Amino acid sequence: MPEPQPGARPADGSTPGAEPERDPAVADEPTSPPVPSDQPEPSDQPEPPDQPEPAATAEVPAPRWSGSAPVPPPLPRRPAWGESAEPTPPPPVAVGPPEHQTPVDPWAGVDTGGWDLPSAELPPLPPTMSYPSPPDTRQWSGPPAPPAPSRDTRQWSGPPASPAGPHPVPPPAASSAPRAIGPVVPARPMSPPAPPAPPKVPKQRRGRRSTAPPPSPPPGWQAPKGYVPVPVRRRRRWPWLLLLSLACCCGCPAYYGFPISAQYPARAALPVQVDDLSLRQDSRSTEAAQKLENEVRKEHWLAEDTFAGVYATTSGKRVTVFGGTGFRLSPESDAEAEISRLTKRYALDAPESVDTGVRGRHERCAVGSADGSAVVVCTSVDHGSIATGVFTRLSVADSADLLGTLRAQIVQPERG
Repeated sequence: MPEPQPGARPADGSTPGAEPERDPAVADEPTSPPVPSDQPEPSDQPEPPDQPEPAATAEVPAPRWSGSAPVPPPLPRRPAWGESAEPTPPPPVAVGPPEHQTPVDPWAGVDTGGWDLPSAELPPLPPTMSYPSPPDTRQWSGPPAPPAPSRDTRQWSGPPASPAGPHPVPPPAASSAPRAIGPVVPARPMSPPAPPAPPKVPKQRRGRRSTAPPPSPPPGWQAPKGYVPVPVRRRRRWPWLLLLSLACCCGCPAYYGFPISAQYPARAALPVQVDDLSLRQDSRSTEAAQKLENEVRKEHWLAEDTFAGVYATTSGKRVTVFGGTGFRLSPESDAEAEISRLTKRYALDAPESVDTGVRGRHERCAVGSADGSAVVVCTSVDHGSIATGVFTRLSVADSADLLGTLRAQIVQPERG
């Protein structure tokens, strides 16, 4: 058989031992007509004389094509969008888990034979007792569900048993539910049924006692130690909050507001005759009364009306009265201030409080002197007026009573 010559190409024109790379676009194009090869056929080349001729040579069929057009090398591939021009590094070698690696002895090559350490002998441990196995309990699965007639709930019971021998007949309870072969799936626990709702207690009317017996305790209930049942007394529900609200909203303003509304506003007018007292209208008495009225207007500049007069009896008793009307928020302090104002003029002693019997009216009386004779000065103040009297030849009690009489005749409340 002839050997191939060096430098000879195969019949298709490619380099022996290397597969030509062809561009897909060029490979799809039709090939040019074959070009006759310049190299002689292997059968035409003379055999070397030093090689013996083989006993039998097989005829090699001549190739159909003796050559092909040269194929240009492929163009370099353009990188895709977002692709790095640098070569991709090889993936790191995955390290196996530590249990698959060869263990390393940290004491390898270390002389550990010279360590004679005393070891304390520990007492032997007591023998441990095995826990008893718990009894086989069956999980409660709730009330049995009614069978569904439209759905086959039978389970696969495995291959049929071989009729090798007689088998014991299972009990009727076990025959109704065949045992499944395979992994046992635990039954899904079902929630216990909801307890029945307690009966609704009928609404009772106020003032009537219920004739129904008291509710009985649940079964198995026991009273704690030392518990003594005591009958519960039904308490009446009074509208305490409503009463308290009414008392606060209406009672307090009425208590403090009634004296003010009964005493203010008021008007003043001097009567000509009061019991055995007569109003003196001579020039001297009129001048003295006018002077006292101007003084009252000056001292009580919020007064709405002022009055002053001199009364006398046939027996020689003399009474001088003066005052004014107007709203007063604190009558008690006004009475004390009036007595203090007149203390220097009449040389008054310590004042005394007099009970008037009228809520909101305060009266003070003191003994003094005027023109060398003893006098009693009394003042009475309420929420609507003030009246002061100077009495001669009378005691403190008689002076207070007479001032009350004069006040009732002079001052008249408009809402009275």
